[in-house]
Amino acid sequence: MTDIVAGAPHDSVAGAPQARTVHGTVRGAVERGVAVFRGIPYAAAPVGTRRFRAPEPPEPWTGVREAVAYGPTAPKRPYAPPLDRLLPDPAVPGDGWLNLNVWTPWPRPDRAAGLPVLVWIHGGSLVHGSSAVPVYDGWAFARDGVVLVSVNYRLGIEGFGVLPDAPANRGLLDQLAALEWVRDNIAAFGGDPERVTVAGESAGAISIAGLLAAPRSAGLFRRAVLQSGAPAALPPDAARGTTELIAKRLGVPATAAALAAVDPEALLTAQTEVTSGGNPLTGRHSFQLVVDGDLLPHDPVAALHAGASAGIDVLLGTNTEEYRLWFVPGGLTERISRLKLRLALLKFRVPNATARTYRANRPDATPGEILGALATDLLLRVPLNRLADARTGAPGATYVYEFGWPTPVQRLGACHALELGFVFDTLAHPDTRALTGPDAPQELADAMHRAWVDFVTDGNPGWPAWDARRPVGFFAQNGQGAQDGQDGQGGHDSQDGPAVVLAPRDDELRSWKPYRNAS
Repeated sequence: MTDIVAGAPHDSVAGAPQARTVHGTVRGAVERGVAVFRGIPYAAAPVGTRRFRAPEPPEPWTGVREAVAYGPTAPKRPYAPPLDRLLPDPAVPGDGWLNLNVWTPWPRPDRAAGLPVLVWIHGGSLVHGSSAVPVYDGWAFARDGVVLVSVNYRLGIEGFGVLPDAPANRGLLDQLAALEWVRDNIAAFGGDPERVTVAGESAGAISIAGLLAAPRSAGLFRRAVLQSGAPAALPPDAARGTTELIAKRLGVPATAAALAAVDPEALLTAQTEVTSGGNPLTGRHSFQLVVDGDLLPHDPVAALHAGASAGIDVLLGTNTEEYRLWFVPGGLTERISRLKLRLALLKFRVPNATARTYRANRPDATPGEILGALATDLLLRVPLNRLADARTGAPGATYVYEFGWPTPVQRLGACHALELGFVFDTLAHPDTRALTGPDAPQELADAMHRAWVDFVTDGNPGWPAWDARRPVGFFAQNGQGAQDGQDGQGGHDSQDGPAVVLAPRDDELRSWKPYRNAS
């Protein structure tokens, strides 16, 4: 592989950076002192005869391909109101959805070894999102010596519908193809293919858990970051219901052959109608990873607890009040009465002792807030703590964090997705401020972004690795404790990093049964 080279004097954009990939040369742009390449195809457009098939290599090109604008985004609809105002989700028309973007230092530092690489997989419940979301701008990572790669992949029924005549987990296969592209090409952008970290939030983190459990991903990355997403997958029989409902609404068989003949807009409309209106607690029909016996031969939870991620350094974390993004904007918090709380506890088989512990720790909380705290831990914090416990003593370090700064926007608190602008250091962007407000603390973004840079660079985000003491790096302003440090075992603040809290709210975690405590 050759290095990034400056554009020749006769180029249409004088001095623009170029990189030679295995499929052809691309030309990017220099923005605020870093080189940016957007919309690079890592696989062929999944349309026509390639629809509902595993990703295939892109057609090589001759000459220089312009790579200055974001490539097409996968078919999707915006978030439904009122979330659409909090989570802007741009759409770029076109068929070549399987593309990626690269931010890299410019000019490249004069060093023999390549730079560390961070590959970002966006969230969005597997039906929303793209690499073009401005919050994910990779400039700050490149500024700080990390090559940032952000990836598009197939969404919804195109990427995750369960069909008898198509491979399962097509969106996950897309992500795998993107990581193979990084292995084969990132050196041309100044990155080291042996120093790749893969990171994602929400559905992106669930995807990464799947990749950690997938034997075919071996050797493609050495570190992983799971933000607000835990390992999860369904058997095919349990997962195909969403696909079948969409096909029924369209009046066609639930097969790839039949759905490929449906107008894409009609397919997207039916998908939106079937999957809208739910949230991670109330459920409704959704798309999930599938234990397909091929890419995912085993349930990711079981595989990871059995050591499938041994040797990979992992950073796991959640936000203190994840549920507020799901509950507050639509008024669900206020609509949950004591009776509805009691029924929800029965539905989700929450132990009585667990419910009593959460109530005792939140004497002023409403029934909706109690249910939200339980939902946050049931869906995210408990499974991620269990995964950290399972990795204790195995090769590969494990770090756990919690993000606890409360946004002033709409009483959302430390909600789901709030940490993203801090990780990417994009607080100044208007789309980030839709969730954070205009006065989010830059010093907190400095600390959180630096922790991610350090983890990607050398595997240590700046606080102790997980062990029997259960240390958690807690990100909040002015040393706020992890929800007032309930049942925590002390901690300290650092001017250069997060507070470290030992076993925060451990009484709540231990109340879920069964719960294997590392201590």
